[in-house]
Amino acid sequence: MLDLKSKIRRIPEFKGVVFWDITPLLKDREAFREAIRLLADHFKDRKIDVVVSNEARGFIIAAPLAYELGAGFVPIRKKGKLPAACVCYTYQKEYEPDTIEIHEDAIEPGQNVLLVDDLLATGGTMKANIDLVESLGGKIVGIGFLIELGYLRGRETIGNKYDVFSLIKIDTPEG
Repeated sequence: MLDLKSKIRRIPEFKGVVFWDITPLLKDREAFREAIRLLADHFKDRKIDVVVSNEARGFIIAAPLAYELGAGFVPIRKKGKLPAACVCYTYQKEYEPDTIEIHEDAIEPGQNVLLVDDLLATGGTMKANIDLVESLGGKIVGIGFLIELGYLRGRETIGNKYDVFSLIKIDTPEG
């Protein structure tokens, strides 16, 4: 098995925070394929109808994962980016509010949904995704991340109601 964590680049000062860059993993065909395979293996028995993810890096992980699982893919985007009728959700980010939206017909009531993102930090964006999906009647059967920054305690924001799985865990800002 590949050491996927070694493929994540730590950038100490990017816009005032430690930034964990996934592009080295993405450009390594074996590491990228292994990451998608491991995520798919964890969730393969959940009878997933759709994989849902927030733009933009989350799409990079979610779309091939949906393909691997034989599921559909549903995007959540920033307000004004989707062309059809949408359901909007406004939530508070670290410094300012943000509004995300999903097509109002993207999820049918009772569908099994896997939420995916590249990174779990504080958990605010994923919590907003959860609330948005559940408002449409989706049943969240799992939440997957490529990386989890344990030191930011995002799992506490999400809560323990869901199966949260992360491939790579980083427990301190130093890595």
